[in-house]
Amino acid sequence: MADGRKTSFTRSFQGVLTRRAFLAASSGLSAAALLPASASAVAFPVPEMLPLEREDYADARRRFRTDLVNKGPSPEKSEPLGTPPGARRVFYRGGPDGSIELIAWLSHYQPSAKLKPAVVFLHGGNATGEGHWELMKPYWEAGFVVLHPSFRGENGQAGNFSGFYDETADALAAARYLEALPGFDKDRLFLAGHSNGGTLAILAAMTRKFRAAAPISAGVNAWRFFSRYDREIRFDAADPREFIMRSSVCFGPSLKCPTLLLRGTEERPFDKDHQLLIDRARSAGVSIDAKLLPGNHNGVVPAAVLESIRFFNEVAA
Repeated sequence: MADGRKTSFTRSFQGVLTRRAFLAASSGLSAAALLPASASAVAFPVPEMLPLEREDYADARRRFRTDLVNKGPSPEKSEPLGTPPGARRVFYRGGPDGSIELIAWLSHYQPSAKLKPAVVFLHGGNATGEGHWELMKPYWEAGFVVLHPSFRGENGQAGNFSGFYDETADALAAARYLEALPGFDKDRLFLAGHSNGGTLAILAAMTRKFRAAAPISAGVNAWRFFSRYDREIRFDAADPREFIMRSSVCFGPSLKCPTLLLRGTEERPFDKDHQLLIDRARSAGVSIDAKLLPGNHNGVVPAAVLESIRFFNEVAA
């Protein structure tokens, strides 16, 4: 990474940059990506009480297909992906049908008789870059194999951006890719992610079982998210099911592994939504907790990565 980009990336963890500026610093995004979200141009009803779905999320996904009324790439303009230091560039078949070839970065490791734990880390925003990969360093230093996937429509890749739904299928496909590799303990496959990646991590952990999940600054309420970022709506906003299938809070009992929700003390207050998810998951006997760490939305990430390592080791002990 060039010195100027390193400096800008560091400042993002000091609270200087906004969410979109952080993406620009870490992913090489254009100035257009720094524009603020528009005033809501898409009208959709927001429920007073967030619905609780009785159907398991994995079963619901098998029956549901998102209706994309506006097809195209990710809303974040970004550079094509290279290969950052400490990573090996690999390709996985994204989506439920494996029809899209997507790039992922895999940490260097040598398979041995002593199996290693592994973590799939899902990046924030709607594009990735070397700045995101730098955040993974504590994982491989702690002995984890790390896979950092990109998603459909990002960084000039094929596929249509959907706003969390089909990207969840990509995240699950990336986990299957990692499972097929030699040298790691399949009983210690963990999942983490930040911001949009945290949102995807919860949805993925509701679809299949990981050893544990640590979403960082995750959104659990799609109505809340898309009312703020309405430019990212690509689906039929008149269909409430589209929002339900992107809202993990509606499927709390579907969580399939121990989960720790991590968030910065200076972030916008999502306590009510997170607590509702926790209450609904615990009603089904799921081990789930939340922890606040010092910092804002971007600044909390380094400490949260370290906390996720502690949590994963504790669960696996």
